[in-house]
Amino acid sequence: MDTILQDLRYGLRTLIKSPGFAAVAVLALALGIGANTAIFSVVDAVLLRPLPFPDPDRLMMVISVNPAKGFPRFPASAPDFLDWRAQNHTFEGMAAVDSGPFNLSEGTEPERLNGAHVTTSFLGVIGIKPILGRDFRPEEEREGAEAVVLIGHGLWTRRFGSDPAVVGRTVMLDGKPRTIVGVLPRGYSFPNRSEVWAPLAFDKDAMSGRGAHWLNVFARLRPGTTVAAAQVEMDTIAARLRKQYPDSNEGWSAGVVPLSEMMVGKIRPALLVLLGAVGFVLLIACANVANLLLARATERQKEVAIRLALGAGRGRLVRQFLTESAILGLLGGLSGLVLALWGTDLLVAAGGDNLPRFREVSVDGRVLLFTLGLSLVTGLVFGVVPALQASRPDLNDTLKEGGRGGTSGPARHRLRSGLAIAEISLALVLLVGAGLMLRSFRRLLSVDPGFRPDHLLALDVALPDAKYPDAARQTLFLHEALAGLGALPGAVSAGAATTLPLAGGIISYSFNIEGKPEPPPSQRSSVRYDAVGGDFFGAMGIRILQGRGLLDSDVAGGPRVVVISAGMARRYFPGENPIGRRIRIDNDNERAPREIVGIVADVKHSSLDGEAAPHVYEPLTQAPSEWLTFVLRTTVEPMGLSAEARQVVLAIDREQPVSEMKTGEMLVADSVAQPRLAMLLLMVFAAVALLLAAVGTYGVVAYSVSQRTHEFGVRMALGAGRREVLALVVRQGLALASVGVIVGLLVAAGATRLLSGLLFGISPTDPLTYAAVAVLLSLVALLACLVPARRATLVDPMTALRCE
Repeated sequence: MDTILQDLRYGLRTLIKSPGFAAVAVLALALGIGANTAIFSVVDAVLLRPLPFPDPDRLMMVISVNPAKGFPRFPASAPDFLDWRAQNHTFEGMAAVDSGPFNLSEGTEPERLNGAHVTTSFLGVIGIKPILGRDFRPEEEREGAEAVVLIGHGLWTRRFGSDPAVVGRTVMLDGKPRTIVGVLPRGYSFPNRSEVWAPLAFDKDAMSGRGAHWLNVFARLRPGTTVAAAQVEMDTIAARLRKQYPDSNEGWSAGVVPLSEMMVGKIRPALLVLLGAVGFVLLIACANVANLLLARATERQKEVAIRLALGAGRGRLVRQFLTESAILGLLGGLSGLVLALWGTDLLVAAGGDNLPRFREVSVDGRVLLFTLGLSLVTGLVFGVVPALQASRPDLNDTLKEGGRGGTSGPARHRLRSGLAIAEISLALVLLVGAGLMLRSFRRLLSVDPGFRPDHLLALDVALPDAKYPDAARQTLFLHEALAGLGALPGAVSAGAATTLPLAGGIISYSFNIEGKPEPPPSQRSSVRYDAVGGDFFGAMGIRILQGRGLLDSDVAGGPRVVVISAGMARRYFPGENPIGRRIRIDNDNERAPREIVGIVADVKHSSLDGEAAPHVYEPLTQAPSEWLTFVLRTTVEPMGLSAEARQVVLAIDREQPVSEMKTGEMLVADSVAQPRLAMLLLMVFAAVALLLAAVGTYGVVAYSVSQRTHEFGVRMALGAGRREVLALVVRQGLALASVGVIVGLLVAAGATRLLSGLLFGISPTDPLTYAAVAVLLSLVALLACLVPARRATLVDPMTALRCE
């Protein structure tokens, strides 16, 4: 222990005597370790850490699957769910969820809350118990049962002052009195950041609609049961239902997927790519510091030789050097931790609302332990080779040099050059990856979404059934809201729809075309569906290509009409004019025929990188809905009208809240949150890698210049010009850069194929990106060489010769 303490004290004194060296080394390590810590905190929270529920590995989602219709993962219908629940034996419990907002009209200001209707076994399946009150009872799942509700800890604190007497209190939710029967634990908000949970009761319409898929189904495996065994049983049940209900269930099967996979499966590739990228940054930082240590070891050759001559063992010297490296690693880790705390906050702010589990990201004990281990391992990685090199000097040559500083041999010079080449190669791989992601993202943003996102304001309104139980009241609210919004100063036009493009909501219905053979329900084609009102197409900037849009005269009781997208016209009416044709949509029991009166441009509804699905639009006046999103085309900054738009809704119904408003640009930005975050992070890491590689190249060339001062003096004494010396030094640096670029291009050609699933409209081997990065890195290397090269031209031949 005394020896270790002695090494630590000596190492600290040595670093204090070289503050410039220590600062540069610690900064390089801080950048590498900090980036790794920040990304690991995200990977740990999102991918590695189990879900915050008891026995999370037993939690599954049971999904409907119909590949032929393009539904690899789809919600379940109510009758299917009840059959699954009754017939399975591999699950301990199964519950269904219908997520949706609640309007809370408690107090002076109405509030829209995220919430969910759940079957009464839901909390038992998830493994959560109320901290106050009780769970739902089975009888509360039946239609007509007492209206009860569970509330979240945050809502209990915010609106009810953490009053324990809240249990048994009645609140107005969606215009209906409900009794609070329990409060859920702090931090629990599953699913969808919910604050309110109410029992899900299936009415007659739900039970008769086996073709209506709208439920998310969660299940918990029995202890010892595997996912494969559960899948086999669900396949058997689904086959039985296909045989029993061929009209609705033909082509449909059931899938069993771990809940964690459903939540984070899409983001896993991007996070793993980022984790690999920060690993490259750390390797570059290690190579940089190793180069610094090799240069420093040359300056300490005299010290090492004297210690060896006095009897010190080589192992003792290696341990001393590794102790100094460990101190640097720990200092770099501490500094990196500060950067990681700041970086983690930025990551959560950037992705918290749009990326799964990002709100759980934090620098906790696991992350601190990772940082400590990484710091120590990093110290060994960058310190071991310089320690071995420094501990075996040539005693005769070193001691014969007297008081002069030592020089490095060819082996050590090759090692420093190899490290610089490795830095350049790794930096090039990151730069190519960042360049591909940047070009991919720019192409993604250049995609025409089919509507104009500029000067567009969107606001969601959910009308409660208790206050708006019929079509007449829903239609009246629609007309009054559209009139009020359209009359606002700065408003050009106003419309409404059941869902908006890129907002996450999707409604699909099967249909058939009159005059063509009608297939069974399970074999009918499906299209995206929306009911729209007001000047929806004008407000959204969706072009009408043929026929007309939907008019105020398209009212209930009149001829049923629809407008279809150009993609639907191409797919289902090839070579003919669909205007005047009639279709039947399975969105009601009547299946009344609708006449096609217009064709509009295709709209990217799900994502910018996906195909525009066939779409049908029906007037809200003929198909009223309690789910409305109003859109407002403005001549002013859209959010500037948010307060006035909210007052329009409150003037109609003072208990009707408006959820978070968004502009059209925000809708587009939210839809590309994941690729944008991956691109920005990869660009930051590539910039850090480029800086470190430039510093590494500068260090190698500068050290070479310092070691060749005598040579340059002789050359200039014999008549060599300053330009010739400059070219000599620059050629040396560019030779290193050229080898690094060539090696980096070869590595990038293989490594960037891992990005293929993250790129849009660009190949992982895009030649323009590779060429641009190669040129950029060569220019940076040239700049890094110019400073020491200019220093070499300033050598005074007489002074250099006298020093020798």
